[in-house]
Amino acid sequence: MGADQAWILVAVPAATFVVLALFGRWLPRKGDWLAVLGVGASLVLYFFVLHDLLHQRDSLVNAHGYWSIAMDTTWSHVGNFSLHFGTVVDPLSATMLGVVTIAGTLITIFSIGYMKGEVRYWWFFAVLMAFIASKLMLVLSDNLLLVYFAWEGVGVCSFLLIGFYWEKRSATEAAKKAFITTRIGDVGLLIGIILLWKATGTFNIQEILNAATTGQIGHVYLFVALMFVFLGAMGKSALVPFHVWLPDAMEGPTPVSALIHAATMVVAGVYLIARLLPAFEVVPAALLIITIVGLVTAILTGFMALATTDIKKVLAYSTIGQLGFMYIALGCSHPGAAIMHLMTHAFFKSLLFLAAGSVIIGTHHNQDMKQLGGLWRKMPITATTFLIGSLALAAVPPFSGFWSKDEIFHGTTAWNGGWVTFLLGFAAVLTALYTTRLFIRTFLGKPQDQEVYDNAHETGPIMVVPLIILALITCVVGFTVFNGVGRAMGFPGGFTEFVFLNEPERFSMNWSWAAASAAIAFGGVFFAGWLYWGNRITISTRLAEWQPGIYNMLVNKFYFDDLYQAGIDHALLGFSFVISWFDRYVVNDTGVDGMADSTRFGSSILKYVQTGKVPNYALGIALGAVGLAIAGLVVRG
Repeated sequence: MGADQAWILVAVPAATFVVLALFGRWLPRKGDWLAVLGVGASLVLYFFVLHDLLHQRDSLVNAHGYWSIAMDTTWSHVGNFSLHFGTVVDPLSATMLGVVTIAGTLITIFSIGYMKGEVRYWWFFAVLMAFIASKLMLVLSDNLLLVYFAWEGVGVCSFLLIGFYWEKRSATEAAKKAFITTRIGDVGLLIGIILLWKATGTFNIQEILNAATTGQIGHVYLFVALMFVFLGAMGKSALVPFHVWLPDAMEGPTPVSALIHAATMVVAGVYLIARLLPAFEVVPAALLIITIVGLVTAILTGFMALATTDIKKVLAYSTIGQLGFMYIALGCSHPGAAIMHLMTHAFFKSLLFLAAGSVIIGTHHNQDMKQLGGLWRKMPITATTFLIGSLALAAVPPFSGFWSKDEIFHGTTAWNGGWVTFLLGFAAVLTALYTTRLFIRTFLGKPQDQEVYDNAHETGPIMVVPLIILALITCVVGFTVFNGVGRAMGFPGGFTEFVFLNEPERFSMNWSWAAASAAIAFGGVFFAGWLYWGNRITISTRLAEWQPGIYNMLVNKFYFDDLYQAGIDHALLGFSFVISWFDRYVVNDTGVDGMADSTRFGSSILKYVQTGKVPNYALGIALGAVGLAIAGLVVRG
């Protein structure tokens, strides 16, 4: 199998979805083995695709060192208009394929243990396969129209999985909130795609990029179109102010949280902007907006995570913050650093979410820090793997998050002075702070609830083994940034020399910057340790009591949800009342019923004229003639 048959990676989980959706409830074990087989087959086939891509590199490389393998099929042809659907395999899509299939396989295996005993067990795995197939199609698409179809497929699957426990009101509300919030961005994406098609006459991504970089699209027009595209990415990636849906999405099963936050839904926006980055670079104002939105997102959600006690929601806010880091790298025109952080984040965040799921199962569905503590003694494997993921998230060397964040710091230093780097460093301190707080309050210290602690236990091998594998990946994947490691694995160099859009980003170790990055991480870790270790948790309590206004603002997530609810209650519902009144009394009563009532009233009067008697009709004719005669005389004067 070669790279030109990469569409099979999509077809396998898609076919698995069809089989599970139709027959899953009657299959042995409700078809969970078929789901593992389906996504596992895509993982195996991925390595054949990657090998073929690397094997053909020398014959495909262009003047910039960039290479890709494309497959194109004519979908329809009407007059001069042709609609083509195709796939493209290049270093960017190959990286994403690896992330999706590896993380997807491990999450699916973990789900067997986590979802055991659920009523709709088969349906969960069916939608999970549709989710993975949609993301793989999005990654492989060579045109924006197919990207949009896959984009919406990911959105629909996320709605179904977030609302999996539809018996719970909170789950259905969270699913609706996610669906509606992301739909706002999706409308923007569709408008942007239509604008780009209108300007170029094609949906093909490479042709659109060629038109943008050669000046065939006006700068103002291109800026507007790309901002609509970025609006779609903001909604899908839950960037501020669209971030409100993602913490609530934790109502879904924990494997869903891992899949949404790691390798499928939220990073779709990062991938799309990275794919279109050459067009964004034509209008620097667009890059500045991306950078500012990324910074605001990283900092605000870092503060929100500090006042959250639900372990899954802390991880949700950390995901939003890390997405902010990725967008900052894109805004600074360093896609290699952004995608590397996407890759490392996918693995250590999958690890953290699955470890959180292990905590939930091992403590009999407790996930609030106020009820946890001291779990290291009861769940040593889960605690150790969670620690590895936490160190990677906090960017402590030598774990993977350190190398990818260090690359982002490198990318910001040469762009717009030092203000971006300074704010990025502050966001990194917040990350280390809330990550350490999460680990200490969950696994160290004294148990907060003795009954929960006494009943806690380590989970079974079906859940623990994926944690160990992800922990190992988290420990080593960051080293792919080094050229020697990349070449030893068969790549042309380090990660940033493999994944790029215009020119390779040459990696060279800057020990002073590495030391600064490490100091930021260790500073946040030690400060959190001082605040929360042992009985020092009272320090953070006194800080909250010292400034209750600030603490309440953080607990209420800067009142974004309250602001949106007030807007819905007063502005949206008020506007809806006006529209409803206009529809009821003007359109319906006057425009529709009014015409009918007028006709009915007129007919009720005129029916008395129709007597059926000839003398009455003769009298009418005579009176009419007299009237016409009088009118004629008046007119003639």
